[in-house]
Amino acid sequence: MSETVSFGYEEVPPDEKTRRVGGVFTSVAARYDLMNDAMSGGMHRLWKDRFVRRVKPRPGDQILDMAGGTGDIAFRLAEAGAAVTVADINPDMLDVGMARAQKRGIDGLVWTEANAETLSFPDRFFDAYTIAFGIRNVTDIPAALNEAHRVLRRGGRFFCLEFSTTLWPGFAEAYDTYSHRLVPRLGKLLANDEDSYRYLIESIRRFPDMERFKAMIGDAGFVQTRAEPMLGGLVAIHSGWKI
Repeated sequence: MSETVSFGYEEVPPDEKTRRVGGVFTSVAARYDLMNDAMSGGMHRLWKDRFVRRVKPRPGDQILDMAGGTGDIAFRLAEAGAAVTVADINPDMLDVGMARAQKRGIDGLVWTEANAETLSFPDRFFDAYTIAFGIRNVTDIPAALNEAHRVLRRGGRFFCLEFSTTLWPGFAEAYDTYSHRLVPRLGKLLANDEDSYRYLIESIRRFPDMERFKAMIGDAGFVQTRAEPMLGGLVAIHSGWKI
């Protein structure tokens, strides 16, 4: 890993990014789902539904939902009968997820604090690995992808839902204006935190485009890698298999 990494539009030492990202999610945890609805007009729910359909969870599947925080993906996976471990580096996000699960009467999920770059799970343990809107906040993305490959069994599936770069003419410019000007204001209005949401938007701009990230997944050892764009690539489902 290089001596500096991106924190939004800044370049900072790796340990500083890890610390500052932790601060961002501690700050936004309580209003995270409200802000997701406000920023996407509720569309994040449809994206997550489509994502889980691609995963095709089956009864008895052991699935690791990394950066699973508030439980949005885990709840959907569990509906299919999968055994889901929800992992997140931020305990405040996990607290929100556990409270939501209790309120909904969802039992059986395993909640654990974990760093995607240095997982404590044994080799070849999970049937599937999911991460939604979390990979761009990881300090060392190749290390996290290598760990995902390590903990998956042969035939295991890797799925990542993440923002990317839309290729639709006109829409890209409109979204750029909306995200940079309005999203931080929404963060201030609804979560009393303008700076954290400015970082989250900047982190999207710094994340590799679909083809580059697809190549990174392949470099980690996955095969049959795919990038499935939505809204012209504003959001993408990335996937790969371990053989």
